[in-house]
Amino acid sequence: MNKSTSNRDSFYGHIAQTSDAPMGLEISHAEGPWLYTTDGRRYVDFISGIAVSSLGHRHPEVVDAIRNQLDRHLHVMVYGEFIQKPQAEFASLLASRLPSNLDRIYLVNSGTEANEGALKLAKKHTGRSRLVAFRNSYHGDTHGSLSVTGRDIYRDPYLPLLPGVTFLDFNDPSGLGNIDEDTAAVILEPIQGEGGIIEADPQWLEKVRERCDETGSLLIFDEIQSGFGRTGKLFAFMHYGVVPDILCMAKAMGGGLPIGGFASSGAIFEAFRHDPPLNHVTTFGGHPLSCAAALANLQVLLRPGVMERAAAIESRVKETIRGKGVVGVRGKGAMLGMQLESYEITRKTVEFALERGVLLGWTLHSNTLVRLAPPLIIDDDLLGEVLQIILESLGRAHQN
Repeated sequence: MNKSTSNRDSFYGHIAQTSDAPMGLEISHAEGPWLYTTDGRRYVDFISGIAVSSLGHRHPEVVDAIRNQLDRHLHVMVYGEFIQKPQAEFASLLASRLPSNLDRIYLVNSGTEANEGALKLAKKHTGRSRLVAFRNSYHGDTHGSLSVTGRDIYRDPYLPLLPGVTFLDFNDPSGLGNIDEDTAAVILEPIQGEGGIIEADPQWLEKVRERCDETGSLLIFDEIQSGFGRTGKLFAFMHYGVVPDILCMAKAMGGGLPIGGFASSGAIFEAFRHDPPLNHVTTFGGHPLSCAAALANLQVLLRPGVMERAAAIESRVKETIRGKGVVGVRGKGAMLGMQLESYEITRKTVEFALERGVLLGWTLHSNTLVRLAPPLIIDDDLLGEVLQIILESLGRAHQN
């Protein structure tokens, strides 16, 4: 039995599966926009590890930062007890680029953990328990995050979940009266990711903010997928001029290493310091290796022209594929969705593109939307080649 066969047997025999048909590519290495497999093929990662590798795979400055931190120390203490340079420097730089009411960052391991912490913080700070979320949203698969995820197919197997959650229609102002003085928090994605790349209407978002202010409810923005330059700004809310009380982040935050966080004000975070102290803790949150990577990643993103590349990607994608057998293209920056006419066409297009060396995928809540989320470092020539392959794959899907 060769090594590749052994790895495949171990994958299917001992790694818990999440679907009946995993992609099963055996990755050898990755570099920039490319994934390389053990059978000698290479693929353009046009979904960036699901919006994680915004600077491509193994960005050299991120890798150098990881190596340098590796020579210093790894885990030394649970989060929040020791002063660790990577945590402090990263949090300081990030806070300097956020509104003044988001000047404290609680570092965790993942997006769903960030949302869990944000929900707890809102309930503790307000003394309320009721939550408002939106249909077709996705906030993660742990119990609290799943409780505010607006898709019954994912929720129903795990009922009962958190009580007191009300779901409203996204972009519909008629339901905002349901946000009341018993509401601890309203949680939403400024751009619904897994729900199908649906942008919030700016005027509706302003009304949500106003209603939260009227009732004393905290507004939580889940920017786990839309954050760290994916839309052309550091966070999507910066396009709208509506500032949340709590901001959740992860995915592209660590340049490929696992890290998440939620930001808020010092006054709101006071709730975590007493009654009892240490009432929200995480062992590996803000791991020094991940923070070193996150700092380097953020430093690169903040350079002129890096995040701005997202707008050029959006323009090129829409100009190239809109109207060519495509129902529509929606989204912002390099967080786009290509709407096709049926599940079968979508499935075949993704499969045919993979045969041609382009990795695509669709969102959890929509089986007719192809996710287009290339790394920001993709050059114009490769972007053009990929878009041509997508169009050819779509044409082949219609013929078959």
